Amino acid sequence: MKRLAKDTAIYGLSSIIGKFLNWCLVPLYTYVLESSADYGIVTNLYAWTALLLVILTYGMETGFFRFANKNREEAPKVYGTTMISVGFTSLLFAVVCVIFSHPIATGMGYPKFPEFIAMLAIVVSMDAFDAIPFAYLRYKNRPIKFAALKLFMIFTNIFFNIFFLVICPWLQKKAPELISWFYNPHYGVGYIFVANLISTAAVTVALLPDILEAKFRLDTALLKKMLQYSLPLLMLGIAGIIDQTIDKIIFPFLFEDKAYAAAQLGIYGACFKISMVMMMFTQAFRYAYEPFIFAQYKDKNSTAAYADAMKYFIIFSLLIFLGMVFYLDIFKFIIRSDYWAGLRVVPIVLFSYLFQGVFFNLSLWYKLTDKTMYGAWISIVGSVITIAINIIFVPVFSYMASAWASFACYFVMMLISYFLGQKYMPIKYDLKTIGIYTLVTLALYGISLFITTPYMWLNLLIKTILLFLFVAFLIKRDFPLQSIPVINRYLKKS
Repeated sequence: MKRLAKDTAIYGLSSIIGKFLNWCLVPLYTYVLESSADYGIVTNLYAWTALLLVILTYGMETGFFRFANKNREEAPKVYGTTMISVGFTSLLFAVVCVIFSHPIATGMGYPKFPEFIAMLAIVVSMDAFDAIPFAYLRYKNRPIKFAALKLFMIFTNIFFNIFFLVICPWLQKKAPELISWFYNPHYGVGYIFVANLISTAAVTVALLPDILEAKFRLDTALLKKMLQYSLPLLMLGIAGIIDQTIDKIIFPFLFEDKAYAAAQLGIYGACFKISMVMMMFTQAFRYAYEPFIFAQYKDKNSTAAYADAMKYFIIFSLLIFLGMVFYLDIFKFIIRSDYWAGLRVVPIVLFSYLFQGVFFNLSLWYKLTDKTMYGAWISIVGSVITIAINIIFVPVFSYMASAWASFACYFVMMLISYFLGQKYMPIKYDLKTIGIYTLVTLALYGISLFITTPYMWLNLLIKTILLFLFVAFLIKRDFPLQSIPVINRYLKKS
């Protein structure tokens, strides 16, 4: 358990730091790119890559763990077979996309940028292939190398983004002869994909020692068993990623004016990213909570522990919500002013992430009772809701409909999971306390909307007081200071 806790901290910390660093690229893109339409292209194409990555790994990452641990002596054969399978499909996908990049780009609405499609096809193919040696590192209990390589890829990506988007334009003005042989000042958004290609290629090279450990012999009987196990997981993965990205994938197809669609999607994508602070908290909680639920399962007080975990997760999520919406006048400077029209989606998206986190907490019932197909069906219901709302309402209400679609998707998934969970694994969640904190949060948020002045500093002062009232209510009701060891010792000394 100590090793599990340490490994979880390393994996979790590297993932959260990585997401935060990638989040830091949003200000760079919104301030450097010429228009929100350029960022709309980035938002759309990276939504596609998220979906394609799930398809190209087709559950084989989990399949590798399942079969490698089933018979550890067979692990090298499992590793080699998995590498051959994923490597072949990834290579085939990349070759087809590069050959047909022009018609694919035209079909996606980017006829002038076929090289974007080719570059991202190569990137997502390498990412899918790299997922297996990364899984191998986890299997070999090498979390430090895993985290180091992940961060190496992210830092490389950030460096080349800054190099192409900031340093090169500066050199173009000061000493153009140094970079004129490779730099095109009009290529703009394309350099984001160039940077991604370089960073992904670099980490693939760094993984070569682990890749070459594989015995590249294809065991067809083993592969058949692995596919039978892994392909159902593909359906679950596709449903899950559709819930998160389908709005950004189909958005450009819902408007006749492609330039307008790209501009609107860019605004939505940038403001959506602001809300990712809530997602980072949910991710951090997830890394700690998943091992916790399995460790506590056999304890007689496990259901009470699960209920407490849910209560405090929601309370602190609501605190983050208030912190974000109260200080949105400061957070908005993360993005350029012509993106600010989309800031109204931030409260909606924050609640969507909160519902997503609650859904994850509730998912323990089907994980612990081996009814994981329910998770797949719930995700599929969420996908249908998301797609339907986007198709029907986006042409009328633009990205606001996308934000409400995400809200409705996770809200319904949360409710379905709750009621099914109470049937198969009843847990007495403290709904009264959760309801009280939700009402207090909404009341304080409502007050902040009505009490506004022409002075930004005064507005922030009022909202700080409102936030303090929430914290004071939390401390008085459910989180007394004497329960915190360090503060308790200080209070006793006083």
